[in-house]
Amino acid sequence: MTISHITPPTRFVAGTQLPAAGRWTIDPGHAEVAFIGRHFMLTKVRGRFSKISGTFEIGDDPSESSVEVTIDMNSVESGSRDRDDHLRSSDFFDVANFPEATFRSTSLTWSGAEANIEGELTIVGITRPVSLDVVYVGSVGDPWGGQRAVFSASTEVNREDWGLTWNVALEAGGVLVSKKIRIEIELEAVRD
Repeated sequence: MTISHITPPTRFVAGTQLPAAGRWTIDPGHAEVAFIGRHFMLTKVRGRFSKISGTFEIGDDPSESSVEVTIDMNSVESGSRDRDDHLRSSDFFDVANFPEATFRSTSLTWSGAEANIEGELTIVGITRPVSLDVVYVGSVGDPWGGQRAVFSASTEVNREDWGLTWNVALEAGGVLVSKKIRIEIELEAVRD
């Protein structure tokens, strides 16, 4: 009789269940980077990038983990073809010259099942620091024998920090498109 030694997808660190150490790859079919801005300073406009790839290297010491993510900027979807085309244009993401955005972590701090990831976000060739609030939602075995970890993350950025300054002044005051953009991330990662 052969005994199989399969490493479980989770472990306990300081009494909290966290993903097992090792390499985890983002499942592009179950990953989304969403953004929320304001139109006319009032209405929330939502969009998302549907093509995301990347990896998590979870360290034995969780604070020694790292994250690298690539976003296909052509995959932007906001529910309006005209708006999506405008977002792809040189007024915003300039996908003809900058087809990808990237995020690379520089440090992680864990507290229970939550983490703060400091990193560098590069959009249109401009790199700026970003801080992500992350929640480890849990892990599950999938029907194909894989092990998955689920994460949620969020932050707020000023789009003008990346030179995304296109706007229209409103007659009554304010601007057409908000400078502050909320980013919300949902993803599954598969253990390699």
